[in-house]
Amino acid sequence: MKTVKKAIIPAAGFGTRNLPITKVLPKEMFPIAGKPAIQYIIEEAIESGIEEILIVVSRNKNMILDYFDRSLEYEAFLEKTGKQHLLNKIVGPAISIQYVRQPFADGLGTAILLGKRFASKDPFAVLLPDDIFLQSGQPALRELLDVYENYQSTVIALEKLNEKLLKNYGVVKAIDLQDNTYEISDIVEKPRSTPPSNLAVSGRYIFEPSIFSYLEKGGKGVGGEVQLTDAIQKLLKLEKCYGVEVSAKRYDIGTDKGYLNLIQKLMSNSKKEDE
Repeated sequence: MKTVKKAIIPAAGFGTRNLPITKVLPKEMFPIAGKPAIQYIIEEAIESGIEEILIVVSRNKNMILDYFDRSLEYEAFLEKTGKQHLLNKIVGPAISIQYVRQPFADGLGTAILLGKRFASKDPFAVLLPDDIFLQSGQPALRELLDVYENYQSTVIALEKLNEKLLKNYGVVKAIDLQDNTYEISDIVEKPRSTPPSNLAVSGRYIFEPSIFSYLEKGGKGVGGEVQLTDAIQKLLKLEKCYGVEVSAKRYDIGTDKGYLNLIQKLMSNSKKEDE
């Protein structure tokens, strides 16, 4: 039985939804309770059993590389000033992190294609850094991995949304199996009318390496970009694909509302712990 130990994090986008701050600060580095957003993504991957991560960056995202790199000067300063107890706050996560640059912002599909050599012949996860999940139980990605280990096929995270919001997401047509698990038969990117269901794609995926062939053959779609949704549509004609309505609460930090709601929730949790 195949298991998933690799993950790709596409982090090369311009972050236009968060302008003007993203002109100088990558949205993946937005501070959330003292940590950058991308650290929550890395921690979710580690807690789910991932052992190798590839982060896809652009030339203006060097701050991400710097953050996860060691700072020997900073470590020496903390030791010299008797603040060794703070070292665990600046030492990077115990996981293999690699990087690749996406030269042009021409779609999520292109970003994932850059991970072809990294994934090789292995199944892999994709975690979109805009979506941060707060869980009371298992991490969101772990829920997908459990389903993958059962079906050994593509798995996509899903969330039930109000119909007014579906125009902003990929939306699936699916058959309800059991335990919040679905078999997906179709997917539509940002439906303007008559969405196939109220189940929206929710920022976490498990793919077989065959997805790369669908991405390579797909060409450019909406917006002149290589769309992941187009590749999934082609995949559905030949392979099984499953969806999981994850139990963890999702926050879209690509919107001001989602970002502020996440911070407020974490502050509320911290206040309860202090009482």
